[in-house]
Amino acid sequence: MNGEDGRSRKSVRVEIAGDEYMIRTEADEEYTRQCAALVDERMKAVREALASDGSVGGAHKRAGIMAALSIADDLLRYKARASTRVLDLVKRLEEALANGGDAPKNDTSAED
Repeated sequence: MNGEDGRSRKSVRVEIAGDEYMIRTEADEEYTRQCAALVDERMKAVREALASDGSVGGAHKRAGIMAALSIADDLLRYKARASTRVLDLVKRLEEALANGGDAPKNDTSAED
């Protein structure tokens, strides 16, 4: 949640896993709350899974780590998917330019 556009930092109070945190950020307050809500949601889901497995020792710390891993997994999957799409678009653009600006005639699929 670090902005690099020169905006000033502000404090946003959020609650994650029953604990209150004061986050100093350059990001929009609503965005910061959404980030905190996502972490809170993932921690609750992980804690529930750990509890159902009977894992209680260090559950709070483990839940935080597992939630962070889950979010990191989502991020990396989205980045990989976006990268694949960008490479596909570049290839299609190069083909179109090589064909004098005409779009490939055999591709009728719609983007999702």
